[in-house]
Amino acid sequence: MTPNLQIQFRPTELPDLEVFFHFQLDSKANYLAAFTAKDPTNKPAYLEKYAKHLADPSINMLTILVNNTIVGSIAKFVLEGDAEITYWIDRDYWGKGIATAALLYLLSIETTRPIFGRVAFDNIGSRRVLEKCGFSMIGTDKGFANARQAEIEEWIFKLG
Repeated sequence: MTPNLQIQFRPTELPDLEVFFHFQLDSKANYLAAFTAKDPTNKPAYLEKYAKHLADPSINMLTILVNNTIVGSIAKFVLEGDAEITYWIDRDYWGKGIATAALLYLLSIETTRPIFGRVAFDNIGSRRVLEKCGFSMIGTDKGFANARQAEIEEWIFKLG
């Protein structure tokens, strides 16, 4: 982790979604995330979807701040009965250990196990984050990646 970064976490608030929306407009980040919205520029749809997530008690969504600036989000959600994690870090903050710190923090407060993570086959940064936090690759799947307009392989990771 880069020195002099004060990383903090707090429950996500409705105004945070505006910042998150702008993060996901980054074409390189969107490409690596792969499994994104059909139209990432549709702000009303984005805000509606994530506002519902904030109201869902099964979703634990946190805002990540560095030196009091919002730099990303991390969440635990349930999909088809399984606990899963997702995170998004503003590209200006990649490679500084923030995603790893955020995931370790989330795992300390979210004790549901097993918990799963999925990454596009070529998203090496996210794969490393999961591995540093104790996740093991347990398989692969294929799915349509909106950000790439193609079916791609994703790696499935599990903790616990």
